[in-house]
Amino acid sequence: MKKTIIVTGGAGFIGSNFIFHMLKKYTDYRIICLDCLTYAGNLSTLMPVMDNTNFRFVKESITDRDAVYKLFEEENPDIIVNFAAESHVDRSIHNPEVFLDTNIKGTAVLMDACRKYGIQRCHQVSTDEVYGDLPLDRPDLFFTEDTPIHTSSPYSSSKASADLLVLAYHRTYNLPVTISRCSNNYGPYHFPEKLIPLMIANALNDRPLPVYGEGLNVRDWLYVEDHCKAIDLIIHQGRIGEVYNIGGHNEMRNIDIVKIICKELGKPESLITYVTDRKGHDMRYAIDPTKIHNELGWLPETKFADGIKKTIQWYLDNKEWWETIISGEYQNYYKKMYGNR
Repeated sequence: MKKTIIVTGGAGFIGSNFIFHMLKKYTDYRIICLDCLTYAGNLSTLMPVMDNTNFRFVKESITDRDAVYKLFEEENPDIIVNFAAESHVDRSIHNPEVFLDTNIKGTAVLMDACRKYGIQRCHQVSTDEVYGDLPLDRPDLFFTEDTPIHTSSPYSSSKASADLLVLAYHRTYNLPVTISRCSNNYGPYHFPEKLIPLMIANALNDRPLPVYGEGLNVRDWLYVEDHCKAIDLIIHQGRIGEVYNIGGHNEMRNIDIVKIICKELGKPESLITYVTDRKGHDMRYAIDPTKIHNELGWLPETKFADGIKKTIQWYLDNKEWWETIISGEYQNYYKKMYGNR
């Protein structure tokens, strides 16, 4: 059955991969990407689908109520998937306000639009960072959907606020919502400020590889394609009003990932440079995805050893995409973040 889906933040990393997945799998679906193209939104990412007759790109912000309402009137969407968010912890520490505007106020605008014009499903893409962190010496502990929210940064606080707002709209207005909280994603089109693409780009250019603290922080890594498949399942089969954790079963220390990248690219570990740790840096994230497996049959398909090789190869094959990014505004940001540490 044909559906119209608005994907907000679809010019970003996970959103673009989700659009590719949906257009490929559902050839009769209409996909509208709503993105205001901030620094992490890249229109060139969407070039492979710009000529697809089932795809439309709209350059507007989710904080612009008039623009959002106009789009809903024009497209009468069945489903909305909200990827749109400021998402980098370091940026949130330096400038919290923009995170509050986009991640909280923008989400409220989308919820209001869904109430006003009607919707079959409104899905909020969240993060495991809303749970805070876990101790390194307790590998038996994992985040479940019942883990209390305990945020550490302005970014995670803004995402937790958005989650609570979405659930409140469900309870108060009976809005048909679902929420997913995922672990760290990696894969094609990942913006170069994040750990894995940053290390790949720097290593290829024989530049220092900045690692926070001693690099002992542990993250649960999820290949982006597996994440997209999980969201696909949730918006079609997930229970309304529920939260689903999406984890990769791929816990890795940051320093070990950097060393893997060095090895794969044939670069010396002497490029690794330890820098002053991030304020309030969470030590370990680890998700228990039992609920989504039991209810929807989802499991991560990509082992980290395979996914990191595919990711590195993608960056080798698509240098023009990321070199264009790091030559511009991002270069100034990079100097600001790591230059004096």
